[in-house]
Amino acid sequence: MKKEKKPIPHWKFKLHEVIYEADTPAGKFFDIAILIVIIISVALVMMESVSSLLYEYAWQFYIAEWIITAIFTIEYILRIIAINKPKRYIFSFYGIVDLLSTLPSYIGFIFGGTNLLFAIRALRLLRIFRVLKITRYIGESRRLMLALRNSKAKILVFLFAVLIICIIAGTLMHLVEGRGSGFDNIPLSIYWCIVTLTTVGFGDIAPITPLGRLIASIIMITGYGIIAVPTGIVSAEFSKATKPITNTQVCPNCNEGRHLDNAEYCHNCGFKLNE
Repeated sequence: MKKEKKPIPHWKFKLHEVIYEADTPAGKFFDIAILIVIIISVALVMMESVSSLLYEYAWQFYIAEWIITAIFTIEYILRIIAINKPKRYIFSFYGIVDLLSTLPSYIGFIFGGTNLLFAIRALRLLRIFRVLKITRYIGESRRLMLALRNSKAKILVFLFAVLIICIIAGTLMHLVEGRGSGFDNIPLSIYWCIVTLTTVGFGDIAPITPLGRLIASIIMITGYGIIAVPTGIVSAEFSKATKPITNTQVCPNCNEGRHLDNAEYCHNCGFKLNE
């Protein structure tokens, strides 16, 4: 067993317990409160994109946005303070999402007074990233993320195989149909193959020769089978995790959150976990 590290201050321990732990009354209240704020924020972003609503309630949107930004800013700072190694949170997926969902408001406030910087004000649309924060408060998302991570190699190999099929089929269609049917070059033909294989079918390019239509029909039928493969890979990995992940303990030292139910020490840094 790894040697126990120096304990963190009591106030920091309590802060970490509230912010990062979901199995305490205070932690549950914090998670639910932030989840409600996220939902309200995303709804406001969508409503603000409606011109008539923005024109009539511009000041209300402005006030609500800054209240929500203040809440997320405080949450972001507290999450950094609550762990001994804040870089683990700052550069984590959720840390980057938290930052991206907060910064645009400040950028829009600093540079929002000139039309020359309209593009910068458009960064405020990044507030929609707040919807990604919701996954942190859904327990099953941890199992799904684990299944996706375990399926990464298989999915990458599968996508590489699909890319090869598209290149071969696209080149073949370019030779069969030619420029007269809109297959002007191989890249454009590969684009058509991808659109057809994924069953999207924009219809901007279509084969007109009997052989071309036969090849297109084979690609369409193949597309249904290809769509099911990634789903099967992820489902198989997801089903392996038969035991629900109920441990919500997050290491107060390094922010590692993947621990066994009976773990007493962090498997990453050896720091003693919260009781």
